[in-house]
Amino acid sequence: MRLRHIKGAEETIAESPYVVQEPKANKGRWHEFFGNRNPIEIEIGMGKGKFIMELAERNPDINYIGIERYSSVLLRGLQKRAKLDLKNIWFLRLDALELAEVFDKDEVSRIYLNFSDPWPKDRHAKRRLTSDRFLAVYDQFLCPDGRIEFKTDNQDLFRYSLESIPEAGWRIDAQTSDLHNSGLAEGNVMTEYETRFVEEGKPICKLIASRG
Repeated sequence: MRLRHIKGAEETIAESPYVVQEPKANKGRWHEFFGNRNPIEIEIGMGKGKFIMELAERNPDINYIGIERYSSVLLRGLQKRAKLDLKNIWFLRLDALELAEVFDKDEVSRIYLNFSDPWPKDRHAKRRLTSDRFLAVYDQFLCPDGRIEFKTDNQDLFRYSLESIPEAGWRIDAQTSDLHNSGLAEGNVMTEYETRFVEEGKPICKLIASRG
């Protein structure tokens, strides 16, 4: 899907007090940046940010970083952020392949992947955020007992992930192809997409993975 570019988005992001402008300078120092030793959780492809901002409101003792590569999408998230009084959340405009340049070994305790681009063509499989290519990146900074939580409405992407994650040496700890009618629904925070899909009656898939 082609994203509509919003004029001035890059400039607004560059001036935003909620965006870390030089994230690579904080590698290994994110606890100093936040000013505490609380766990750090990240969402890759945060979209407009509903999910991660609600997590930050619910869990003041956890630090959150929302990551989005598209300026026009991140801009919408920043507009929401400006209305909230939160001390435990920041944003990055970054490609996920660069994350190991931003986070040091064992620096992140949880990774959220929500409704990622399915990249349906086989030749684009390496672009999927649950491919071995990206799992190798996550492995460089996720804590030993860290987890990946992945949600999607795309059945093909979910089946692919159920295969690709174990093949990359990770373990799937829980899974469901109907999240909202499963035990994994307890405490679930919905994204913008998820809210719409549930209203349309589409089942949501979820898996939780950790290192094998």
